[in-house]
This record gives sequence, structure tokens and C-alpha cells, in this order.
Amino acid sequence: FFSLTMKTALVIALVSVFVLAVAGKAHFSENFNDDAWTDRWVESTSKGSDAGNWVHTAAKFAIDENDKGIKTGTDYRFYQLSSMFDEFSNKDEDLVFQFSIANEQRLDCGGGYIKLLPAGIDQQNFNGDSPYNIMFGPDICGSTKRVHVILSYKGENHLINHNIPCETDTFTHVYTLIIHPDQTYEVLIDNVEKRSGSLTEDWDFLAPKQIKDPNQSKPEDWVDQATIPDPSAVKPEGWDDIPQFIADPDAEQPSDWDSELDGDWEAPLMPNPDYEGEWSAPMIPNPAYKGQWEHPLIDNPDYEYDSEIYSFNTAGVGIEIWQVKSGSLFDNILVTNDPAEARAAAESVIALRDHEKKAQAAEDEAARLEREEEMARLEAELEEEEEEEDAHLHDEL
Repeated sequence: FFSLTMKTALVIALVSVFVLAVAGKAHFSENFNDDAWTDRWVESTSKGSDAGNWVHTAAKFAIDENDKGIKTGTDYRFYQLSSMFDEFSNKDEDLVFQFSIANEQRLDCGGGYIKLLPAGIDQQNFNGDSPYNIMFGPDICGSTKRVHVILSYKGENHLINHNIPCETDTFTHVYTLIIHPDQTYEVLIDNVEKRSGSLTEDWDFLAPKQIKDPNQSKPEDWVDQATIPDPSAVKPEGWDDIPQFIADPDAEQPSDWDSELDGDWEAPLMPNPDYEGEWSAPMIPNPAYKGQWEHPLIDNPDYEYDSEIYSFNTAGVGIEIWQVKSGSLFDNILVTNDPAEARAAAESVIALRDHEKKAQAAEDEAARLEREEEMARLEAELEEEEEEEDAHLHDEL
């Protein structure tokens, strides 16, 4: 019995250690629900009077008024805010960057992205020139409606080579970026994958594996003209004698035409249906055609694979945007190494959107009824005025 108990305890201990070893770690989590959020975040002063005001508030259709975020509150302003934490490296583990945003103003021009920051950021002077590791999230202006995924590599910021459409309505949406140690990535919106692939294929981090051989050029006698004029073709006899215009055979001299006064009548000209323009020999396949010449490729001596493009040393989160029309609510920022944790957190936010949609529909319906009532009132007033005017005219008669 004692031996069995000890073995059971040992198994439980080992399982516990294993669970702790594989458990995810949230490096940063912010839900802005308490007033002390201002102690965790530093607002940059770099833009002076051009900086907009942040509003600590719940979403427009929030179920719980205590569930708050921070909303951009001033039109035509810059917003620069950052929060720092203990530096970590995502080497050999997943990096998950997630947040929610609701563009309650129906954003027409402005950013909605967030940055992951390295250590050493001057928070008081945090601005668009401050270094960052990752810039991720929606950006809308005119016809541009995309999700930015910009990664820093060796001091340069690289934009993803694909367009990922972002959400454009007024509801809350969750944006998630997952970067794996195998140098693959995923972009999700509301836990639905919108793009995935390879860091080395979808960004221009590395020199190309192959380049055109500088010692090769197209041979002078290379024939890449697929067709040629038929050398045996002969221009038909009389081809050049066909006029471009002829007198309209259906035209008739006007009955009031006076030849003595108007001169001899001539029918107006019309395009000649038999005219075919300048003759040219028909084209035939070129017997000497060799196809399109392709420049031979060689291995690029400057190509060097880097297995750690995915790895960043991260110590902060920053919002650095400009908006024409304010009203974007940021919330639920999460930086973790556990995609499952992020997915669960996103689901709890996504579940609230059904309420948002129903509340918006109810508001729209109430507005529609109000417009109809106002229209009916105006029509009744107009009808009453017309009746009074008719009565007044009747009395005068």
C-alpha cells in the first residue's frame, strides 16, 4: 500500500511538472478595466498640441459598463501611448500578439494597429521614428483597407508581400498574429485564419536564393519573334485602286436644289465597305522561332539563410497612430506564447459581438421609426396648411 501510494504521488508530481512546463505564459495582458491603467501606460509628449485625448470608456453597446477600453477622442490628432514590461525572447517558442478594436466611428482614414517594442524605448518621446519589432493591425484610408504585418529585421522594417483585408464595420473585432519557431505565421481575425505562410517567402528579409547569371546574355542570333509576314503572299491586283470613300448610293438630290444657284449636286461621301486599308502580308509561324529567351540562374553568393528571423527580444507594447476621425476603442491586448490561451480570450470577446449587432439593429430600427414619425408629422402639417389655405380662398370667394 505504501509503495503504491508513493508511486501514485510520484506520477502526480511528474504530471504536475509536465503541465507547468507546457503551460503558456502571458508576457503582457491589458484589459483597461481599472482606472489605474494610466499608471501602466505612458502618453508621449512628442506631438504636443497635436496629440489627441484618450477616453477611458466602455464600448457603445457594452453588456457590462465596467468592461472598458481606451478610445481615441479627438479628430485629426496623433495618438502615442506605450507600456513596458520585463523583456523576453520568443526564441524556440510561439509568439502570439492579439488585441481587439472597435471602430465605432466607422473609420474612414486612420490607423488601428499596435506595435511590439524592444527595450530602451524613450516613452516620453515615443513616436513614429521609435524602433519596433512588430507593427500589426488594421489600417484604413480611402480605398486602402488592410491588415498591416510589418516585422523588423536587422534594423529595417519589412511589410508583408500580401494584402490582407481588414474589417470595416463598427463592431468589435479581434486581430491575432502568431509567429512560430519554424518560421511560419498565421494572421487571424475573430479566430478565423486570413493568411498564413512562411516568413522567408512572404517577406523580403533575405537576399534571393538565385540570381541571373551576370556572365550570360541573350545570343545575338536568338530569334524570339513568334510570327513573321508570309514571304510568299502577294498583294491582290487592284488592291490600291479601291477608294476609302465612295458616294452614298442611297442619297438623293434635294427637291429644292437649284443647279444654277447651288451648282451641280454631288452625293455625300460614305466609307467604302470594300476598302480594307493598307495591304500587309498575313502572319505565319516563324520557322526560326526559338521561344522566349530565359536568363539562366545561378546560386546567389550573397544568400544566407537565417533560422532566427522569427525571434525577437520584446519589452513593450505601443500604440502610435494618426486618425482623421476619432472613435476607435482598443482593448484586450495580449502577448503570450500560447495560441490556445489567445484563442480562448478571443472567443470571450467575439461572443459579445452578437449583442453588439442586435443592439445596433434595434438602434437602427428605432431611428427608422423616428424618421417615419417625423415624416408623417410633416406631411400632416403640410396637409393641414393646405386645408387652411383652401378654406381661406373659399371664404374670399
